[in-house]
Amino acid sequence: MPTTLDTLPPGIAPDLADTLDRLASVASALAWRIARGGLDGDLAAGQGTNADGDSQKALDVIADDSYRAALADGAVRHYASEEQDDVCTLNPAGTLAVAIDPLDGSSNIDTNVSIGTIFGIYPAAADPSDSFLRPGRDLLAAGYAIFGPQCCFMVCAGGAVLKYVLDPATRRFARSGEVQPIPRESTEYAINASNYRHWPAPIRAYVDDRVAGSEGPTGRNFNMRWIASLVAETHRILTRGGIFLYPADSRKGYESGRLRLVYECAPIAFLVEAAGGMASTGTDRILDIVPERLHARTPFVFGSANKVSRVATYHDLPAQEISALFNKRGLFRGQDS
Repeated sequence: MPTTLDTLPPGIAPDLADTLDRLASVASALAWRIARGGLDGDLAAGQGTNADGDSQKALDVIADDSYRAALADGAVRHYASEEQDDVCTLNPAGTLAVAIDPLDGSSNIDTNVSIGTIFGIYPAAADPSDSFLRPGRDLLAAGYAIFGPQCCFMVCAGGAVLKYVLDPATRRFARSGEVQPIPRESTEYAINASNYRHWPAPIRAYVDDRVAGSEGPTGRNFNMRWIASLVAETHRILTRGGIFLYPADSRKGYESGRLRLVYECAPIAFLVEAAGGMASTGTDRILDIVPERLHARTPFVFGSANKVSRVATYHDLPAQEISALFNKRGLFRGQDS
């Protein structure tokens, strides 16, 4: 029986239910620690770099250690984390494999911006790598915890996306319902505009048409959002639609995008598709991609299905169509997708 999640849908296998509850238990403890604002130590203190060369904070390490310890005596055979070089084997007799970003958005810790945990759960294979170097459509469940004004635990185990809200008094997550389909109509897009000069032409053209607003081919004004926290961006899109873009670009180290396929993009794509949205590289479905290595990166575009499809349309245009005259020709005039 779950002890931190108050209810789970019927039909979820006991090993999966237990693993989800263990993840929720750690998320509850992390939420409490974050809410104390560093009274237990400087959570934003630097800790060197992680397995893929990104800067670590103290809370990155705390979160990774906490999740690994909580899963060690359960049904998880293999554990793959952003903070670990290689897959860790926890229980050789376990049936599941957990891919996790223990603390997404950790650069925001000391600015009090929402951060979180992203996870995906696969059936375990005998070989550790085989458990994770597989398409995201093989996921049994995926979800995230978001530590913000509310601490929410969002999870999909092959059906609807379920939302749980943490009750600080009991430190348990109360189920608050199913996430409704991602809205089709939205005038919000999220991208780091400071990298505009590095983007490929189709992404620049797509953003140019949104910046042009009511005077451009869409005939509508748009708002740009950028939080630099994937869980926060996802939570907003699940709530009110829109699109998130983190494309590949021409900078060294960004040629294949920046976000990790195994423990960031595939789990988020699993949730987004379950909520009626789409997730792609800009051209190809994320859940169909087989990663070549544990920490593989990928371009990532997700959100309202019509908007993600429109980005793919820009990539399909002949190069000569993507020019300074693009808006004036109005190829997509009156279409705000």
